[in-house]
Amino acid sequence: MGNNQPSFIEVQKHLSGMDYPATRDELVDHARKNGAPEGVIESLRRLPERQFDGPNAISKEMTKVS
Repeated sequence: MGNNQPSFIEVQKHLSGMDYPATRDELVDHARKNGAPEGVIESLRRLPERQFDGPNAISKEMTKVS
């Protein structure tokens, strides 16, 4: 792991057009459809299983789990 953690900006790029609120699995699916690399998918998979009401909620969780 270490420093190959994608930045939130990179993750956000692959979530553009996402409708919120969204569950973790919906975020993963959306990123995958947008061609996200495996590192981005893995970061999203590490998020807790809950609803996210927007990019700020995802950003907060990503800083906790990284």
